[in-house]
Amino acid sequence: MMFSNPLERLARLCSILGGLVMTGLMLMTCYSLIGRNFFDTALIGDFELTGVGAGAAIALFMPLCQFKRENIIVDFFTAKCSEATNFKLDRLGDLLMTLIFALLSWRCGLAAINAKETMGASMLLGFPDWIVFTSMCIPFGISAVIAAMQTLSPMDYQKAST
Repeated sequence: MMFSNPLERLARLCSILGGLVMTGLMLMTCYSLIGRNFFDTALIGDFELTGVGAGAAIALFMPLCQFKRENIIVDFFTAKCSEATNFKLDRLGDLLMTLIFALLSWRCGLAAINAKETMGASMLLGFPDWIVFTSMCIPFGISAVIAAMQTLSPMDYQKAST
């Protein structure tokens, strides 16, 4: 399957990276549990790595979720609205998602800069906090760009009904 849209390719790459991170977390958790329960050895800082990885994975899944417009939509109140009204409400939702993702990206970027300057790190492993915030900043920024493109999309709602 060929993906012509560069944003779609980027969103899919982020999703694949998120899946790899989650797979790594699952393998690490299995290793830690087996070691703890059968060999009386613990993997130091496994909960720290789980928190870091889960945050990064969630952020990495967001671009594809936004690209496919698969965020939760409650259409109970708009089910009987015209297609034109639903189109306008969808564009408003896209605009709000643009603002939310841009804000998340901006704040994660500032947190990464601050963590780098203060040399913040996790308690047990000393894992640098700036890496955590950067791993979230970039996918949130990509999600903001995707949502902005969707906000400006000239999709003709009348074509959908024909």
